[in-house]
Amino acid sequence: MRSFRRLPVLLGLLMVCGVLYWRLASSPDRERPDVLSQVQKLSQLATVRYTVQRIVTLTEEKLPVGSESIVLIVQARVEAGVDLSSLQAKDVNISKDGSVKMTLPRARILNVAIDEKETRVWDRQKSWWAPWTSFSLDLEKRSRLAGLESATDSAIQMGILGASQTNAETSVRALLQLAGVKAVIFAPSI
Repeated sequence: MRSFRRLPVLLGLLMVCGVLYWRLASSPDRERPDVLSQVQKLSQLATVRYTVQRIVTLTEEKLPVGSESIVLIVQARVEAGVDLSSLQAKDVNISKDGSVKMTLPRARILNVAIDEKETRVWDRQKSWWAPWTSFSLDLEKRSRLAGLESATDSAIQMGILGASQTNAETSVRALLQLAGVKAVIFAPSI
């Protein structure tokens, strides 16, 4: 199941590698393409996706008395990666021996989305002495937003950013080596 999650990333890398190979093979003087522009074309490289489930409980006080509460089970997909479009010329150094020293941008959270099929209200109650008050339409929305925030925090605590940085370096290294670069060294980003 885990290999299917990486399939879109691998297919994207294979397509970029194919384009690079075609450009190298079809160029009359067989020059290596500009490393910076080729890596920037990947734009946002999502390298890790976590599925996180969180339980969110919110309570809203009603006027003049009473309260309403909700227990929501939120399942969210958290994707992390690097924004390669922000690379600048100073981030890529090509040495005379053909090796490349590169500083990749730091990994960051690229997308957080609720899995609607797996997210559900577990419990929703109003205090019995306030039956005249209607259910709050805003309470479930606020609990979903709290669930997204909690899922993001959990993914960060589980190490999604470190795993994403490592996977991004591996992917970019493989791409550049397929394009003819002998060695790729990554400098830590500041």
